Amino acid sequence: MIIRDREISRIEMKAYVFLVTKAGTSEEVLKYLNKVAKVKGVTQVDSVYGRFDAIVTVEAPNMESLGDLIYRVIEHVPNVIHTETALALSHAKA
Repeated sequence: MIIRDREISRIEMKAYVFLVTKAGTSEEVLKYLNKVAKVKGVTQVDSVYGRFDAIVTVEAPNMESLGDLIYRVIEHVPNVIHTETALALSHAKA
């Protein structure tokens, strides 16, 4: 399948950003991210058990915007000490 330039702008990128926070600050980080969620492309913020403290779901119109969102917003949240990002390959609605 060939994707033309004008079609690329309609494709929405989705990613899951896994966060590690400083000990005892995960709820503070989640509250902050929920505040910026509507404005910045953060669609969901979840506290989780396991290796990571939270998973943030983000969406952007293209890879450049997605990278800006992750770097300029999420990685600069106070008390976030590590992030890992997984790009969604496809979207399936239940």
